[in-house]
Amino acid sequence: MFINLNSARHIKLSISMPANLAVLSPSEIIVFAQQHSTLVSGILTGCAIYFTARYLQSPWRKLPPGPKGFPLVGNVLEMRSKQWLNFMNWKQEFGDIFYLSAAGQPIIVLNSQKVAADLLDRRAGIYSDRPRNIVAAQILCGGLAMVFQNYGTLWRKMRKAAHEGLSKSVVESFKTPQLTEAILLSCGLLAQPSTWDNHFRRTAASMIMSVTYDTPPIDSELSSSVKAVNDFVARLTRAALPGSHFVEFFPWMMYIPSRFAKWKRDAEYWYERDSVMFENLFNSVNEKLSKGMDRPSLVGTLIKDADRYGLSARESSWLAATMYAAGAETTSAVMAWWMLAMVTYPDVQKCAQEELDSVIGRTRIPTFSDLPHLPYIRAMVKEALRWRPVDPLGLPHLSAANDWYNGMFIPKGSMIIANVWHLNRDPEVYGADAAHFNPARFLDASGGVTSCAPETKEEGHVTYGFGRRVCVGKHVANNSLFIDFAMMLWACTFAPGKDENGKVIPIDVDGCVEDGLVVRPIPFRVDISSRFPEAVTLLASENELRGH
Repeated sequence: MFINLNSARHIKLSISMPANLAVLSPSEIIVFAQQHSTLVSGILTGCAIYFTARYLQSPWRKLPPGPKGFPLVGNVLEMRSKQWLNFMNWKQEFGDIFYLSAAGQPIIVLNSQKVAADLLDRRAGIYSDRPRNIVAAQILCGGLAMVFQNYGTLWRKMRKAAHEGLSKSVVESFKTPQLTEAILLSCGLLAQPSTWDNHFRRTAASMIMSVTYDTPPIDSELSSSVKAVNDFVARLTRAALPGSHFVEFFPWMMYIPSRFAKWKRDAEYWYERDSVMFENLFNSVNEKLSKGMDRPSLVGTLIKDADRYGLSARESSWLAATMYAAGAETTSAVMAWWMLAMVTYPDVQKCAQEELDSVIGRTRIPTFSDLPHLPYIRAMVKEALRWRPVDPLGLPHLSAANDWYNGMFIPKGSMIIANVWHLNRDPEVYGADAAHFNPARFLDASGGVTSCAPETKEEGHVTYGFGRRVCVGKHVANNSLFIDFAMMLWACTFAPGKDENGKVIPIDVDGCVEDGLVVRPIPFRVDISSRFPEAVTLLASENELRGH
Protein backbone atom coordinates (compact mmCIF):
# COMPACT_ATOMS: atom_id res chain seq x y z
CA MET A 1 0.00 0.00 0.00
CA PHE A 2 1.30 3.48 -0.91
CA ILE A 3 0.58 6.50 1.26
CA ASN A 4 0.65 10.05 -0.07
CA LEU A 5 2.60 11.73 2.72
CA ASN A 6 2.02 15.16 1.19
CA SER A 7 -1.69 14.87 1.86
CA ALA A 8 -1.29 13.63 5.42
CA ARG A 9 -2.15 17.06 6.77
CA HIS A 10 -5.72 16.58 5.42
CA ILE A 11 -6.27 13.37 7.40
CA LYS A 12 -7.91 13.77 10.78
CA LEU A 13 -6.89 11.14 13.29
CA SER A 14 -9.06 10.55 16.33
CA ILE A 15 -6.46 9.41 18.77
CA SER A 16 -6.40 10.10 22.45
CA MET A 17 -3.03 11.82 22.87
CA PRO A 18 -1.58 12.93 26.19
CA ALA A 19 -1.57 16.68 26.55
CA ASN A 20 2.19 16.88 26.86
CA LEU A 21 4.34 13.93 25.76
CA ALA A 22 7.42 15.68 27.12
CA VAL A 23 6.35 15.12 30.74
CA LEU A 24 5.70 11.38 30.34
CA SER A 25 8.00 8.95 32.05
CA PRO A 26 9.83 6.29 29.96
CA SER A 27 7.38 3.61 31.11
CA GLU A 28 4.37 5.77 30.13
CA ILE A 29 5.93 6.39 26.67
CA ILE A 30 6.32 2.64 26.22
CA VAL A 31 2.69 2.09 27.16
CA PHE A 32 1.60 4.79 24.74
CA ALA A 33 3.65 3.23 21.95
CA GLN A 34 2.12 -0.19 22.64
CA GLN A 35 -1.42 1.25 22.57
CA HIS A 36 -0.75 3.03 19.25
CA SER A 37 1.72 0.67 17.61
CA THR A 38 0.23 1.18 14.14
CA LEU A 39 0.74 4.96 14.34
CA VAL A 40 4.29 4.65 15.68
CA SER A 41 5.20 2.09 12.99
CA GLY A 42 3.82 4.39 10.32
CA ILE A 43 5.81 7.35 11.60
CA LEU A 44 9.02 5.33 11.77
CA THR A 45 8.44 3.87 8.31
CA GLY A 46 7.74 7.33 6.89
CA CYS A 47 10.92 8.70 8.41
CA ALA A 48 12.92 5.78 7.05
CA ILE A 49 11.48 6.29 3.56
CA TYR A 50 12.15 10.04 3.71
CA PHE A 51 15.77 9.78 4.80
CA THR A 52 16.48 6.89 2.43
CA ALA A 53 15.10 8.93 -0.47
CA ARG A 54 17.19 11.93 0.58
CA TYR A 55 20.26 9.73 0.73
CA LEU A 56 19.62 8.12 -2.66
CA GLN A 57 19.03 11.53 -4.27
CA SER A 58 22.02 13.25 -2.65
CA PRO A 59 24.63 14.42 -5.18
CA TRP A 60 27.33 13.73 -2.58
CA ARG A 61 26.99 10.03 -3.46
CA LYS A 62 28.37 10.97 -6.89
CA LEU A 63 31.64 12.51 -5.72
CA PRO A 64 34.74 11.59 -7.73
CA PRO A 65 36.52 8.50 -6.36
CA GLY A 66 39.42 8.92 -3.96
CA PRO A 67 41.27 7.49 -0.96
CA LYS A 68 39.06 6.96 2.08
CA GLY A 69 41.09 8.85 4.65
CA PHE A 70 40.42 8.84 8.38
CA PRO A 71 37.44 9.89 10.52
CA LEU A 72 37.15 13.63 11.16
CA VAL A 73 40.53 14.61 9.63
CA GLY A 74 39.90 12.96 6.25
CA ASN A 75 43.06 12.81 4.12
CA VAL A 76 45.05 15.43 6.05
CA LEU A 77 47.51 12.86 7.38
CA GLU A 78 48.20 11.65 3.83
CA MET A 79 49.04 15.12 2.48
CA ARG A 80 52.78 15.43 2.91
CA SER A 81 55.81 16.95 1.17
CA LYS A 82 56.16 16.42 -2.60
CA GLN A 83 52.41 15.93 -2.69
CA TRP A 84 52.45 16.15 -6.49
CA LEU A 85 54.15 12.74 -6.61
CA ASN A 86 51.54 11.26 -4.30
CA PHE A 87 48.82 12.65 -6.58
CA MET A 88 50.51 10.96 -9.55
CA ASN A 89 50.37 7.62 -7.72
CA TRP A 90 46.70 8.10 -6.83
CA LYS A 91 45.92 8.77 -10.49
CA GLN A 92 46.81 5.16 -11.25
CA GLU A 93 44.08 4.04 -8.84
CA PHE A 94 41.42 6.74 -9.07
CA GLY A 95 41.83 8.33 -12.49
CA ASP A 96 42.23 11.86 -13.87
CA ILE A 97 40.00 13.47 -11.25
CA PHE A 98 39.67 12.38 -7.63
CA TYR A 99 38.31 13.60 -4.30
CA LEU A 100 40.04 14.28 -1.00
CA SER A 101 38.86 15.75 2.28
CA ALA A 102 40.98 17.89 4.59
CA ALA A 103 39.11 18.04 7.90
CA GLY A 104 35.85 18.56 6.03
CA GLN A 105 37.23 20.76 3.24
CA PRO A 106 36.44 19.12 -0.13
CA ILE A 107 39.46 18.93 -2.45
CA ILE A 108 39.27 17.96 -6.11
CA VAL A 109 42.58 17.02 -7.76
CA LEU A 110 42.94 17.26 -11.54
CA ASN A 111 45.50 14.98 -13.17
CA SER A 112 44.96 15.58 -16.88
CA GLN A 113 45.32 18.61 -19.12
CA LYS A 114 41.93 18.00 -20.71
CA VAL A 115 40.08 17.85 -17.39
CA ALA A 116 41.92 20.94 -16.12
CA ALA A 117 41.10 22.87 -19.30
CA ASP A 118 37.47 21.70 -19.28
CA LEU A 119 36.93 23.00 -15.76
CA LEU A 120 39.38 25.84 -15.13
CA ASP A 121 39.41 27.32 -18.65
CA ARG A 122 36.06 26.49 -20.22
CA ARG A 123 34.07 26.92 -16.99
CA ALA A 124 36.09 29.84 -15.65
CA GLY A 125 32.92 31.52 -14.40
CA ILE A 126 32.66 28.83 -11.72
CA TYR A 127 36.33 28.10 -11.05
CA SER A 128 38.04 31.52 -10.83
CA ASP A 129 37.76 32.00 -7.06
CA ARG A 130 40.49 31.29 -4.51
CA PRO A 131 40.27 29.38 -1.22
CA ARG A 132 40.45 31.49 1.88
CA ASN A 133 44.00 31.87 3.18
CA ILE A 134 43.78 33.57 6.54
CA VAL A 135 47.44 34.27 7.31
CA ALA A 136 48.98 34.86 3.87
CA ALA A 137 46.08 36.57 2.11
CA GLN A 138 43.99 38.23 4.81
CA ILE A 139 46.50 39.26 7.48
CA LEU A 140 49.98 39.34 5.93
CA CYS A 141 48.72 41.09 2.78
CA GLY A 142 45.62 42.79 4.16
CA GLY A 143 43.53 41.22 1.40
CA LEU A 144 45.46 43.22 -1.22
CA ALA A 145 47.56 40.50 -2.89
CA MET A 146 45.84 39.89 -6.23
CA VAL A 147 46.97 36.27 -6.61
CA PHE A 148 45.16 35.26 -3.40
CA GLN A 149 42.08 37.49 -3.70
CA ASN A 150 38.52 36.30 -4.09
CA TYR A 151 36.95 36.65 -7.50
CA GLY A 152 35.35 40.02 -6.77
CA THR A 153 35.32 43.69 -7.73
CA LEU A 154 38.78 44.57 -6.38
CA TRP A 155 40.33 41.54 -8.09
CA ARG A 156 38.76 42.51 -11.43
CA LYS A 157 40.09 46.05 -11.18
CA MET A 158 43.57 44.86 -10.26
CA ARG A 159 43.52 42.21 -12.97
CA LYS A 160 42.59 44.75 -15.62
CA ALA A 161 45.35 47.10 -14.52
CA ALA A 162 47.99 44.36 -14.41
CA HIS A 163 46.88 42.89 -17.74
CA GLU A 164 47.14 46.24 -19.50
CA GLY A 165 50.40 47.18 -17.77
CA LEU A 166 52.05 43.88 -18.78
CA SER A 167 50.32 43.15 -22.09
CA LYS A 168 52.14 41.64 -25.04
CA SER A 169 52.44 45.03 -26.76
CA VAL A 170 53.56 46.92 -23.66
CA VAL A 171 56.33 44.46 -22.75
CA GLU A 172 58.14 45.36 -25.96
CA SER A 173 59.30 48.49 -24.12
CA PHE A 174 60.90 46.33 -21.41
CA LYS A 175 63.30 44.59 -23.79
CA THR A 176 66.07 47.17 -23.34
CA PRO A 177 66.52 46.58 -19.59
CA GLN A 178 66.09 42.84 -20.13
CA LEU A 179 68.96 42.83 -22.65
CA THR A 180 71.10 44.81 -20.22
CA GLU A 181 70.39 42.30 -17.46
CA ALA A 182 71.31 39.38 -19.74
CA ILE A 183 74.69 41.00 -20.49
CA LEU A 184 75.34 41.65 -16.81
CA LEU A 185 74.37 38.07 -15.98
CA SER A 186 76.79 36.54 -18.47
CA CYS A 187 79.58 38.84 -17.30
CA GLY A 188 78.92 37.82 -13.70
CA LEU A 189 78.92 34.10 -14.50
CA LEU A 190 82.31 34.33 -16.25
CA ALA A 191 83.81 36.50 -13.50
CA GLN A 192 82.44 34.52 -10.52
CA PRO A 193 81.22 31.13 -11.77
CA SER A 194 81.03 29.48 -8.34
CA THR A 195 78.16 31.75 -7.28
CA TRP A 196 76.01 31.13 -10.35
CA ASP A 197 72.78 30.77 -8.38
CA ASN A 198 73.34 34.17 -6.72
CA HIS A 199 73.75 35.68 -10.18
CA PHE A 200 70.41 34.16 -11.22
CA ARG A 201 68.69 35.59 -8.16
CA ARG A 202 70.23 39.03 -8.73
CA THR A 203 69.26 39.08 -12.39
CA ALA A 204 65.66 38.03 -11.77
CA ALA A 205 65.24 40.52 -8.92
CA SER A 206 66.86 43.36 -10.83
CA MET A 207 64.84 42.72 -13.98
CA ILE A 208 61.51 42.59 -12.14
CA MET A 209 62.40 45.72 -10.14
CA SER A 210 63.19 47.53 -13.39
CA VAL A 211 59.96 46.44 -15.07
CA THR A 212 57.88 47.26 -12.00
CA TYR A 213 59.54 50.36 -10.53
CA ASP A 214 61.86 51.72 -13.26
CA THR A 215 64.99 51.09 -11.20
CA PRO A 216 68.53 50.84 -12.63
CA PRO A 217 70.33 47.46 -12.61
CA ILE A 218 71.02 46.21 -9.10
CA ASP A 219 74.55 45.07 -8.28
CA SER A 220 73.63 42.36 -5.78
CA GLU A 221 70.64 40.32 -4.69
CA LEU A 222 71.62 41.45 -1.18
CA SER A 223 71.05 45.17 -1.89
CA SER A 224 68.79 46.69 0.75
CA SER A 225 65.74 47.26 -1.48
CA VAL A 226 65.86 43.85 -3.10
CA LYS A 227 66.56 42.07 0.18
CA ALA A 228 63.59 43.77 1.84
CA VAL A 229 61.20 42.79 -0.94
CA ASN A 230 62.65 39.27 -1.16
CA ASP A 231 62.14 38.84 2.58
CA PHE A 232 58.49 39.70 2.01
CA VAL A 233 58.30 37.11 -0.79
CA ALA A 234 59.79 34.46 1.51
CA ARG A 235 57.29 35.24 4.28
CA LEU A 236 54.40 35.17 1.84
CA THR A 237 55.23 31.92 0.05
CA ARG A 238 55.90 30.10 3.32
CA ALA A 239 52.67 31.35 4.89
CA ALA A 240 50.70 30.35 1.78
CA LEU A 241 51.97 26.78 1.84
CA PRO A 242 49.03 24.51 2.84
CA GLY A 243 49.35 23.42 6.45
CA SER A 244 51.72 26.22 7.48
CA HIS A 245 49.29 27.47 10.14
CA PHE A 246 46.64 25.61 12.14
CA VAL A 247 44.25 28.51 11.69
CA GLU A 248 43.72 27.45 8.06
CA PHE A 249 42.17 24.19 9.34
CA PHE A 250 40.51 25.74 12.42
CA PRO A 251 39.25 29.19 11.29
CA TRP A 252 37.89 30.01 14.74
CA MET A 253 41.51 30.67 15.77
CA MET A 254 41.50 33.92 13.77
CA TYR A 255 39.38 35.45 16.56
CA ILE A 256 42.09 34.88 19.16
CA PRO A 257 43.36 38.31 20.30
CA SER A 258 46.74 39.19 18.80
CA ARG A 259 48.41 39.44 22.19
CA PHE A 260 47.75 35.72 22.72
CA ALA A 261 48.68 34.59 19.18
CA LYS A 262 52.23 35.27 18.01
CA TRP A 263 51.50 34.06 14.46
CA LYS A 264 48.75 36.66 14.17
CA ARG A 265 50.72 39.43 15.86
CA ASP A 266 53.71 38.89 13.58
CA ALA A 267 51.57 38.87 10.42
CA GLU A 268 49.86 42.11 11.40
CA TYR A 269 53.23 43.73 12.16
CA TRP A 270 54.67 42.78 8.78
CA TYR A 271 51.60 43.94 6.90
CA GLU A 272 52.06 47.45 8.25
CA ARG A 273 55.83 47.41 7.63
CA ASP A 274 55.50 46.03 4.12
CA SER A 275 52.74 48.49 3.22
CA VAL A 276 55.04 51.40 4.06
CA MET A 277 57.86 49.86 1.99
CA PHE A 278 55.66 49.27 -1.06
CA GLU A 279 54.11 52.71 -0.86
CA ASN A 280 57.59 54.28 -0.74
CA LEU A 281 58.62 52.35 -3.86
CA PHE A 282 55.38 53.43 -5.53
CA ASN A 283 55.91 57.07 -4.58
CA SER A 284 59.47 57.03 -5.93
CA VAL A 285 58.05 56.39 -9.41
CA ASN A 286 55.49 59.14 -8.88
CA GLU A 287 58.31 61.57 -8.11
CA LYS A 288 60.13 60.60 -11.32
CA LEU A 289 56.98 61.20 -13.34
CA SER A 290 56.51 64.62 -11.76
CA LYS A 291 60.05 65.50 -12.91
CA GLY A 292 59.31 64.43 -16.47
CA MET A 293 61.19 61.11 -16.21
CA ASP A 294 58.59 59.01 -17.97
CA ARG A 295 60.18 55.63 -18.66
CA PRO A 296 58.23 52.38 -19.10
CA SER A 297 57.21 50.63 -15.88
CA LEU A 298 54.16 48.91 -14.43
CA VAL A 299 53.85 51.48 -11.64
CA GLY A 300 54.10 54.31 -14.17
CA THR A 301 51.09 52.83 -15.98
CA LEU A 302 49.16 52.45 -12.72
CA ILE A 303 49.80 56.09 -11.80
CA LYS A 304 48.98 57.60 -15.19
CA ASP A 305 45.74 55.59 -15.53
CA ALA A 306 44.76 55.66 -11.86
CA ASP A 307 41.37 57.28 -12.51
CA ARG A 308 40.45 54.69 -15.11
CA TYR A 309 41.48 51.73 -12.93
CA GLY A 310 39.80 53.06 -9.79
CA LEU A 311 42.53 51.83 -7.43
CA SER A 312 43.77 53.66 -4.35
CA ALA A 313 47.48 54.37 -3.89
CA ARG A 314 47.77 51.53 -1.36
CA GLU A 315 45.93 49.10 -3.63
CA SER A 316 48.16 50.05 -6.56
CA SER A 317 51.32 49.75 -4.47
CA TRP A 318 50.30 46.27 -3.33
CA LEU A 319 49.41 45.26 -6.89
CA ALA A 320 52.92 46.23 -8.02
CA ALA A 321 54.47 44.37 -5.08
CA THR A 322 52.42 41.27 -5.87
CA MET A 323 53.68 41.30 -9.46
CA TYR A 324 57.26 41.46 -8.15
CA ALA A 325 56.60 38.63 -5.68
CA ALA A 326 55.06 36.47 -8.40
CA GLY A 327 57.95 37.02 -10.81
CA ALA A 328 61.30 37.29 -9.05
CA GLU A 329 61.50 34.00 -7.12
CA THR A 330 59.83 31.93 -9.83
CA THR A 331 62.06 33.30 -12.62
CA SER A 332 65.29 32.59 -10.76
CA ALA A 333 64.02 29.09 -9.90
CA VAL A 334 63.28 28.34 -13.58
CA MET A 335 66.80 29.45 -14.44
CA ALA A 336 68.24 27.17 -11.74
CA TRP A 337 66.38 24.15 -13.17
CA TRP A 338 67.58 25.17 -16.65
CA MET A 339 71.17 25.14 -15.41
CA LEU A 340 70.61 21.62 -14.10
CA ALA A 341 69.40 20.63 -17.57
CA MET A 342 72.45 22.17 -19.25
CA VAL A 343 74.92 20.08 -17.23
CA THR A 344 72.74 16.96 -17.37
CA TYR A 345 71.96 17.12 -21.09
CA PRO A 346 75.17 18.31 -22.82
CA ASP A 347 73.79 17.40 -26.27
CA VAL A 348 70.97 19.90 -25.77
CA GLN A 349 73.47 22.59 -24.82
CA LYS A 350 75.50 21.77 -27.94
CA CYS A 351 72.44 22.00 -30.23
CA ALA A 352 71.54 25.42 -28.84
CA GLN A 353 75.09 26.72 -29.26
CA GLU A 354 75.26 25.46 -32.85
CA GLU A 355 72.09 27.41 -33.63
CA LEU A 356 73.55 30.53 -32.01
CA ASP A 357 76.79 30.21 -33.98
CA SER A 358 74.95 29.75 -37.29
CA VAL A 359 72.61 32.72 -36.74
CA ILE A 360 74.75 35.16 -34.74
CA GLY A 361 78.34 34.06 -35.08
CA ARG A 362 81.00 35.21 -32.66
CA THR A 363 81.43 38.86 -33.60
CA ARG A 364 78.33 40.26 -31.85
CA ILE A 365 76.02 39.40 -28.98
CA PRO A 366 72.46 38.01 -29.31
CA THR A 367 69.63 40.56 -29.25
CA PHE A 368 65.85 40.40 -29.37
CA SER A 369 65.97 40.99 -33.12
CA ASP A 370 67.35 37.44 -33.36
CA LEU A 371 64.32 35.89 -31.68
CA PRO A 372 62.48 34.85 -34.90
CA HIS A 373 65.65 33.13 -36.13
CA LEU A 374 66.37 31.13 -32.96
CA PRO A 375 63.57 28.54 -32.77
CA TYR A 376 65.63 26.09 -30.68
CA ILE A 377 66.27 28.73 -27.98
CA ARG A 378 62.58 29.66 -27.98
CA ALA A 379 61.67 25.98 -27.68
CA MET A 380 64.16 25.72 -24.82
CA VAL A 381 62.21 28.39 -22.91
CA LYS A 382 59.05 26.31 -23.24
CA GLU A 383 60.90 23.17 -22.18
CA ALA A 384 62.49 24.84 -19.14
CA LEU A 385 59.04 25.91 -17.94
CA ARG A 386 57.58 22.46 -18.65
CA TRP A 387 60.32 20.12 -17.41
CA ARG A 388 60.48 21.19 -13.75
CA PRO A 389 57.50 23.40 -12.86
CA VAL A 390 58.63 25.63 -10.00
CA ASP A 391 55.14 25.57 -8.43
CA PRO A 392 54.22 21.89 -8.93
CA LEU A 393 50.63 22.22 -7.69
CA GLY A 394 49.99 25.76 -8.83
CA LEU A 395 47.73 27.96 -6.74
CA PRO A 396 44.41 26.26 -5.89
CA HIS A 397 41.12 27.47 -7.33
CA LEU A 398 37.75 27.38 -5.53
CA SER A 399 34.42 26.29 -7.01
CA ALA A 400 31.79 29.02 -6.66
CA ALA A 401 28.80 26.72 -7.34
CA ASN A 402 27.81 23.07 -7.40
CA ASP A 403 28.90 21.51 -10.66
CA TRP A 404 28.89 18.19 -12.49
CA TYR A 405 31.62 16.73 -14.68
CA ASN A 406 31.28 13.40 -16.49
CA GLY A 407 28.65 12.28 -13.99
CA MET A 408 30.73 13.31 -10.97
CA PHE A 409 29.59 15.90 -8.44
CA ILE A 410 31.87 18.83 -7.55
CA PRO A 411 30.47 20.60 -4.47
CA LYS A 412 30.40 24.36 -4.11
CA GLY A 413 33.37 25.51 -2.03
CA SER A 414 35.66 22.71 -3.21
CA MET A 415 39.38 23.47 -3.44
CA ILE A 416 40.49 22.62 -6.98
CA ILE A 417 44.13 21.58 -7.36
CA ALA A 418 45.66 21.04 -10.78
CA ASN A 419 48.66 18.74 -10.46
CA VAL A 420 50.86 20.91 -12.70
CA TRP A 421 53.83 18.59 -12.21
CA HIS A 422 52.06 15.66 -13.86
CA LEU A 423 50.18 17.78 -16.39
CA ASN A 424 53.54 19.05 -17.67
CA ARG A 425 55.11 15.59 -17.74
CA ASP A 426 52.24 13.36 -18.86
CA PRO A 427 53.59 10.71 -21.30
CA GLU A 428 50.21 10.64 -23.03
CA VAL A 429 50.75 14.27 -24.03
CA TYR A 430 54.53 14.63 -24.31
CA GLY A 431 55.57 11.13 -25.29
CA ALA A 432 57.70 8.44 -23.68
CA ASP A 433 60.53 10.93 -22.99
CA ALA A 434 58.28 13.32 -21.04
CA ALA A 435 60.56 13.14 -17.99
CA HIS A 436 63.58 14.27 -20.05
CA PHE A 437 64.69 17.75 -21.10
CA ASN A 438 64.19 17.90 -24.86
CA PRO A 439 63.42 21.28 -26.50
CA ALA A 440 63.02 19.56 -29.88
CA ARG A 441 59.58 18.36 -28.78
CA PHE A 442 58.40 21.92 -29.50
CA LEU A 443 59.77 22.01 -33.06
CA ASP A 444 57.80 20.91 -36.10
CA ALA A 445 59.11 19.10 -39.17
CA SER A 446 60.30 22.35 -40.74
CA GLY A 447 62.12 23.44 -37.58
CA GLY A 448 59.55 26.01 -36.50
CA VAL A 449 58.24 26.42 -32.96
CA THR A 450 54.98 24.66 -32.22
CA SER A 451 52.97 23.47 -29.23
CA CYS A 452 52.50 19.74 -28.81
CA ALA A 453 49.81 20.22 -26.16
CA PRO A 454 46.52 21.62 -27.55
CA GLU A 455 45.11 22.47 -24.11
CA THR A 456 47.96 24.88 -23.18
CA LYS A 457 46.99 27.98 -25.19
CA GLU A 458 50.13 27.73 -27.37
CA GLU A 459 52.51 27.82 -24.38
CA GLY A 460 53.19 24.08 -24.53
CA HIS A 461 52.84 23.76 -20.74
CA VAL A 462 50.47 24.78 -17.94
CA THR A 463 53.01 26.40 -15.62
CA TYR A 464 51.36 29.79 -16.11
CA GLY A 465 48.02 28.58 -14.76
CA PHE A 466 44.47 28.46 -16.08
CA GLY A 467 41.46 30.53 -17.03
CA ARG A 468 41.08 33.99 -15.60
CA ARG A 469 43.85 33.26 -13.12
CA VAL A 470 46.53 32.73 -15.78
CA CYS A 471 49.79 34.57 -15.05
CA VAL A 472 49.60 38.14 -16.40
CA GLY A 473 53.40 38.43 -16.42
CA LYS A 474 54.00 35.51 -18.78
CA HIS A 475 55.09 37.71 -21.69
CA VAL A 476 57.71 39.42 -19.52
CA ALA A 477 58.93 36.05 -18.26
CA ASN A 478 59.14 34.48 -21.73
CA ASN A 479 61.17 37.40 -23.09
CA SER A 480 63.48 37.48 -20.10
CA LEU A 481 64.20 33.75 -20.23
CA PHE A 482 64.79 33.88 -23.98
CA ILE A 483 67.44 36.60 -23.89
CA ASP A 484 69.09 35.21 -20.74
CA PHE A 485 69.38 31.70 -22.19
CA ALA A 486 70.61 32.98 -25.55
CA MET A 487 73.23 35.27 -24.00
CA MET A 488 74.55 32.68 -21.55
CA LEU A 489 74.79 29.90 -24.14
CA TRP A 490 76.44 32.25 -26.64
CA ALA A 491 79.12 33.28 -24.13
CA CYS A 492 79.52 30.31 -21.78
CA THR A 493 80.05 26.58 -21.62
CA PHE A 494 78.50 24.70 -18.71
CA ALA A 495 79.82 21.39 -17.37
CA PRO A 496 79.30 19.32 -14.20
CA GLY A 497 81.47 20.41 -11.31
CA LYS A 498 84.52 18.34 -10.35
CA ASP A 499 86.17 17.69 -7.01
CA GLU A 500 89.85 18.25 -6.15
CA ASN A 501 90.71 14.89 -7.76
CA GLY A 502 89.09 15.83 -11.06
CA LYS A 503 86.11 13.52 -10.59
CA VAL A 504 82.62 14.70 -11.52
CA ILE A 505 80.57 15.54 -8.44
CA PRO A 506 77.25 13.58 -8.53
CA ILE A 507 74.08 15.64 -8.95
CA ASP A 508 70.70 14.72 -7.51
CA VAL A 509 68.66 15.36 -10.66
CA ASP A 510 65.35 14.25 -9.13
CA GLY A 511 65.72 15.94 -5.75
CA CYS A 512 64.37 19.36 -4.86
CA VAL A 513 64.27 21.93 -2.09
CA GLU A 514 60.77 22.96 -1.02
CA ASP A 515 60.78 26.54 0.25
CA GLY A 516 57.21 27.69 0.48
CA LEU A 517 55.29 27.46 -2.78
CA VAL A 518 58.40 27.46 -5.01
CA VAL A 519 60.67 24.43 -5.41
CA ARG A 520 64.31 24.64 -6.52
CA PRO A 521 66.96 22.04 -7.37
CA ILE A 522 69.21 20.76 -4.64
CA PRO A 523 72.37 22.96 -4.77
CA PHE A 524 75.00 21.62 -7.17
CA ARG A 525 78.30 22.75 -8.56
CA VAL A 526 78.83 23.89 -12.15
CA ASP A 527 82.05 24.57 -14.04
CA ILE A 528 81.55 27.65 -16.22
CA SER A 529 84.01 28.84 -18.83
CA SER A 530 84.08 31.19 -21.81
CA ARG A 531 83.23 29.52 -25.14
CA PHE A 532 85.73 31.69 -27.03
CA PRO A 533 88.16 34.46 -26.02
CA GLU A 534 86.24 37.24 -27.78
CA ALA A 535 83.11 36.62 -25.69
CA VAL A 536 84.47 38.35 -22.59
CA THR A 537 85.69 41.32 -24.63
CA LEU A 538 82.42 41.75 -26.51
CA LEU A 539 80.35 41.52 -23.31
CA ALA A 540 82.58 44.08 -21.58
CA SER A 541 82.25 46.42 -24.56
CA GLU A 542 78.45 46.14 -24.56
CA ASN A 543 78.43 46.75 -20.82
CA GLU A 544 80.45 49.89 -21.23
CA LEU A 545 78.14 51.19 -23.97
CA ARG A 546 75.26 50.87 -21.50
CA GLY A 547 77.14 52.70 -18.77
CA HIS A 548 77.81 49.73 -16.50
